Amino acid sequence: MTDSSVPTTGTAGAPTTAATGDHATLPLTGERTVPGVPEENYWFRRHEVVYQRLLGRCAGRVVLEAGSGEGYGANMIADVAEAVIGLDYDTSAVEHVRSRYPRIDMRQGNLAALPLSDSTIGTVVNFQVIEHLWDQAQFLAECFRVLTPGGELLISTPNRITFSPGRDTPLNPFHTRELDAAELTDLLTQAGFEVTVMTGVHHGPRLRELDATHGGSFIDAQIDRALAGEPWPADLVRDVESITVDDFALTEADIDASLDLVAVARKPEVRG
Repeated sequence: MTDSSVPTTGTAGAPTTAATGDHATLPLTGERTVPGVPEENYWFRRHEVVYQRLLGRCAGRVVLEAGSGEGYGANMIADVAEAVIGLDYDTSAVEHVRSRYPRIDMRQGNLAALPLSDSTIGTVVNFQVIEHLWDQAQFLAECFRVLTPGGELLISTPNRITFSPGRDTPLNPFHTRELDAAELTDLLTQAGFEVTVMTGVHHGPRLRELDATHGGSFIDAQIDRALAGEPWPADLVRDVESITVDDFALTEADIDASLDLVAVARKPEVRG
């Protein structure tokens, strides 16, 4: 849940810090998305919808969120899970989650060497993180190792085809390698997983209307204003701030046109 593609800087051009309730969130640097920033709301809801739709797969399980970022997702999972372990490499993120989300067993560590014993985790959640990693295969091998037989890896990542169209290198400077659906499937399969779901995040009817309203692409309209470093037009802020998770659809149809890929990968049961 670390990724954001719009470098939101507020009206003054400085990194934005959101405030929600009695707590300030982590600064918005472009590397992660955080709640409570009006100009960031589209990206936040686009990430949040995946947590919401896959939450049932975490029910009653010991869950590891590998790359937990700001922590709002791990806190959602804590509503249904037996226990939630958060893991992040960034010291400020770890301290923030420990302070703001006390239900999370927050730890600091490297995703390429998970500080957990073999076969101890029922579900690993990894949303909008794998595209940031230098050794994606090693990370997936570690997920496979710590999962119990029959356990699941829930993973989302920007679809390379739509996120960085026509490019060999990612548009987002925080990304190391982006994937399409076939490439993600191959990585998961090579790590030993059975891919049981491969679906994608798409704009629903209202967002398709906003695409038309804002010159053909609601996403590009936001990126253009963010890069300009100037105050956002009131109508764009209003439309961005109004987005909810219900404005997105998760569907397996037309996977290569999806905005983000969402996969469920299962560690096979041990067979005697």
